[in-house]
Amino acid sequence: MELDREQQEVAQTAARMIVEDGLDYATARRKALQEHGDGRRLRDAPSNEAIEDEVRAHIAIFHADTQPAELRALREVALRWMLRLAEFRPHLGGAVWRGTATRQAVVRIDLYCEDTKAPELAFLNRGVDYETVSEPLGRGEHSLVLVVDERNADLGDWVTIHFNVHDFDDLRGALKPDARGQSWRGDAEALRRLLEEEAS
Repeated sequence: MELDREQQEVAQTAARMIVEDGLDYATARRKALQEHGDGRRLRDAPSNEAIEDEVRAHIAIFHADTQPAELRALREVALRWMLRLAEFRPHLGGAVWRGTATRQAVVRIDLYCEDTKAPELAFLNRGVDYETVSEPLGRGEHSLVLVVDERNADLGDWVTIHFNVHDFDDLRGALKPDARGQSWRGDAEALRRLLEEEAS
């Protein structure tokens, strides 16, 4: 669907916030609507796909020389954690999976568990330093998120990883593609293939 001028401006502003400030799409879209004084309902706002197009354009203009290496470093962080937590069927999502991440991006890994308390217990048993937060999912529902910060030598900076804990039954719906047929998340093997493709 083609955007009108106002939607395009909102998408561009949201894209800048996502790349420069590391905001998630929902928060960036809401802030961009507020910044533009757009009184329309959220359903009239640009889609995630439209915002992602602007994210890619922003990166191409302002971060083309640094983004590929930053993305690779974040994907390597994700793969290491996914292998470490393989029993929880981890799937990488967000900008790191979609290929639009810069060093500001949060690494978002979804865990699918028969017992949603199991990942937190595993973190405790393995001595992982983490915080627990609750993220809104909409319709009054929330997701348990385990947050880990670690220093990354390749980036020379801190990386934040969000582990979103889901019921095992949520996995099937999570693998539905976007409007263009592209996946919103992938497992460790799919991520490994992306890294191999980048290396070649």
